[in-house]
Amino acid sequence: MDQNMENLLNLALDATEEEREKSLNLEVGYFPIEREWELIVKYSGSLDAVRNFAVQVVELKNEYAIVTVREEDIDRLAQIPQVEYIEKPKRLYFQVENGRRVSCINSMQNTRFPSDIGALFGKGVLVAVLDSGIDYANEDFRTGDGETRIYRLWDQTVRGNPPQGYGIGTEYTKEMIDEALSKDTWEEMRRLVPSEDTSGHGTAVAGIAAGNGRGSGGQNRGVASESELIIVKLGRPQEDGFPRTTELMQALNYAVEQALEAGKPLAVNISIGNTYGSHDGQSLLERFIDDISNLWKSVICIGTGNEGASAGHVSGRLTEGGEERIQLAVQPNQATINVQIWKSYVDEVDISLITPSGTHVGPIQSFLGPQRFRVGGTEILLFYGEPSPYNVSQEIYLDFLPVGDYITSGVWEIVLMPRKIVNGGYELWLPSENVLNRGTGFLYPNEQMTFTIPSTAERVISVGAYDARALTYADFSGRGFISGVNRMRGKPDIAAPGVNVTTTAVGGGTVTVSGTSFATPFATGGAALMMEWGECVIILLS
Repeated sequence: MDQNMENLLNLALDATEEEREKSLNLEVGYFPIEREWELIVKYSGSLDAVRNFAVQVVELKNEYAIVTVREEDIDRLAQIPQVEYIEKPKRLYFQVENGRRVSCINSMQNTRFPSDIGALFGKGVLVAVLDSGIDYANEDFRTGDGETRIYRLWDQTVRGNPPQGYGIGTEYTKEMIDEALSKDTWEEMRRLVPSEDTSGHGTAVAGIAAGNGRGSGGQNRGVASESELIIVKLGRPQEDGFPRTTELMQALNYAVEQALEAGKPLAVNISIGNTYGSHDGQSLLERFIDDISNLWKSVICIGTGNEGASAGHVSGRLTEGGEERIQLAVQPNQATINVQIWKSYVDEVDISLITPSGTHVGPIQSFLGPQRFRVGGTEILLFYGEPSPYNVSQEIYLDFLPVGDYITSGVWEIVLMPRKIVNGGYELWLPSENVLNRGTGFLYPNEQMTFTIPSTAERVISVGAYDARALTYADFSGRGFISGVNRMRGKPDIAAPGVNVTTTAVGGGTVTVSGTSFATPFATGGAALMMEWGECVIILLS
């Protein structure tokens, strides 16, 4: 086990091909045919030594990189002195579950605030939506003369002509999109710019953040309706899969680079996240976002996710002489599930499992590294981690894999038995409810610490959802506290309308949506208006 690599990567490398295929997490970032891994690397100095054997190196800002290497070369990568730490990608999930007025947007655009500046519509500010793409032909993203409001569109799923310095997708400029829009037929237009938003998620998000409402006569105008757009359609390695953290990091890096080149402020919208990690802002993804937020005039808004009512989190405090029994309900036909246990490394805790049939397994020996055992129709893959250079907490990772098609259903018990306690606190998380059968979850969950990563980053605006009609916080919206660098910080930083919001639909018209995905662009558009105001004040004072 290499301490320069995260625990999940160490476990994935120890796992068999069959175990990786069955797991929700272990196969992410692995290309089985080529036997190659896409990895996140934090480094210092130069990556010249890595280029000597890497398949591909994409350098990001502030000494982060996405490196693709053959599996047999990962140990070699970890031994390079300039390489500080390595993580594998994680799968990301879209946060789906009458906002302008309650967000105070109307008053900012109907009054002169201040009188020398006028109403604010985001003019001169770039809004970046890193999501599932956009319906670029939609009237809401075009000017009165029919030209596009999209400054740059990078579709990571279309092979051909990636942006300079990147290795995936195709980049389309405003001029290329305008040429496509000038064509008479849909076929000609798509031949020039074949990018599509098949899910509609990105189009809906962009409509709230910056749609101009032309398709509805201005009735359903977004927040920053005069901002230009940077759109990145995040890559999906599998047709029916989800984007990964590596695609997101490249997308954010690209958006900041484009804003720097254009010399315009940037408001970034990220409406995706996942539950894997210690939720304390210390993963390479979170640290990368914190670092890049210091570049240029940038504001990054990230939704806290829809795990608040998902029964995917449990926390508590252990005391010597007692034990904690955590009950996990697994519904029939559940193909796989994993459980993360995070605790203080100085606490000594034994773990046992009780199956739905009453079979008792354990106490499991707490030696570092991977262990496996089989109970009936379920294989348990367990990993005791050790602290990393970026996290002093200990992770104990349990992967429930099916021997046949499904793992054993019923109520499992995870028993934590303290031997020596210094801190005592513990947290458990399940995967996002997107990939679990309805009813699979902890029987006695805790709604705190249910925000998704990377809304846990320190220097972002984390956005929750509330019901604008009932004026109540949405039950699904993630929440809790995170221990930041200097203080304990509550999440979310702000809440915006996220229940039954009307926005732009693919192909025209509108759609009604709910989720923190659609609360976040209210904050992103609002940030664009504030940056427009700031730029105007600077001009007035200069």
